Amino acid sequence: MSLSSTNSHSSTNASRKAALASWIGSAVEYYDFFIYGTAAALVFGKIFFPSFDPATATIAAFATFGVGYVTRPIGAVILGHVGDIYGRKRVLTFTLLLMGTSTFLVGLLPTYSQIGIAAPIMLVVLRMLQGLSAAGEQAGANSMTLEHAPAHRRAFFTSFTLSGTQAGLILATLVFLPISALPEDQLLSWGWRIPFFLSAVVVAVGMWVRRTLPETPAFKDGDRKSQKAPVTMLFTSNKANVIRVIFAALVSVVSTIFSVFTLSYAVNTMHIPRSTMLTVLVLANVVALAAIPTFAALSDRIGRKPVFIFGAIGSAALIWPYMWAISEVNIPLIFTFGLLLSGVVYSAANGVWPSLYGEMFGTRVRLSGMAIGTQIGFALGGFAPTISASILQSGPSGWMPVAAFVTLTALISATSVATCRETYKVSMDELG
Repeated sequence: MSLSSTNSHSSTNASRKAALASWIGSAVEYYDFFIYGTAAALVFGKIFFPSFDPATATIAAFATFGVGYVTRPIGAVILGHVGDIYGRKRVLTFTLLLMGTSTFLVGLLPTYSQIGIAAPIMLVVLRMLQGLSAAGEQAGANSMTLEHAPAHRRAFFTSFTLSGTQAGLILATLVFLPISALPEDQLLSWGWRIPFFLSAVVVAVGMWVRRTLPETPAFKDGDRKSQKAPVTMLFTSNKANVIRVIFAALVSVVSTIFSVFTLSYAVNTMHIPRSTMLTVLVLANVVALAAIPTFAALSDRIGRKPVFIFGAIGSAALIWPYMWAISEVNIPLIFTFGLLLSGVVYSAANGVWPSLYGEMFGTRVRLSGMAIGTQIGFALGGFAPTISASILQSGPSGWMPVAAFVTLTALISATSVATCRETYKVSMDELG
């Protein structure tokens, strides 16, 4: 075997290992992140806040979900600096440990009835730590995979980070399915804690997979410790791309509305069984597991922009029939439009953004650029359930302001991406 073929084989193995490690790590991280969202929709309003006003308690519970996104930009600056100076691997190890610890501790919290206002305060603190962790995880995993990937398949390999995210949501929802079937008193007393305690197991699996992952060739090529602060470099030469990523990341509103707000609206307002809506979430994400790498591979052939824009505009349209079906309690149409919206169409944008955003920046600022841009944009996505609960109206058409909000953010995202440079044929050393 020639030296070139040996190097090619080694590079392919590293690409696959990086993709697998990113998939596993993202699944672990977002299992932890999403069990919080499910618990916020179904449980937290009833146990961490006063019970005299259920609607206010629901809004407050969604606000604790959103507060995790407030710390994401802070985490993006800190962890982006560490990742661009000291390496992607250090960030990925730290984020996994921080997410697992904070999630496990949520399961130990006393409730409002036990210690009063201290309960939601501690819940908010732990959620903020989750946000710090999530800020570095996706950007670190995306940078790691992008820089290991073959030049002509960067989107496909990088999409495994998002496939892992979907797997984490599937796992979180599957864990909650039997828990949600418990009698109300058992669910609210001890049942909701089980998914949080199980995070210790999934974190251990993630650490085991990532333990031997090598640093990327692109990162190792040069002395990073002597360079300027990545944030300074980023805003000196890449400010426009950071702004593009911020607005493009607003497409995440589709995800949080689908997985958190509509779950609460369907169960608590329209009285659709919890198990039915959780099943919709699981099936949509099973479909997404196949759709995400498929759309990513398509973008390796025709470009990032057309695939992403299709996903954003399609989501802007499909949120209307999906929410209408929920308001009509039409179970077959809820499944149909839910799978089309989240499983298929949204996956086009979701599968492409890791490569699209990562390719906007050079190696020296890639992790910082992706982290800061996405986390500021994701912050609105995190508060989207709170905003939606506030603008939801009564009556059969009360859901329409929420659908209009989702449509607006998705169209802003598509417009931002339309102004981006197409990068699917640009070599790694020419990116940014």
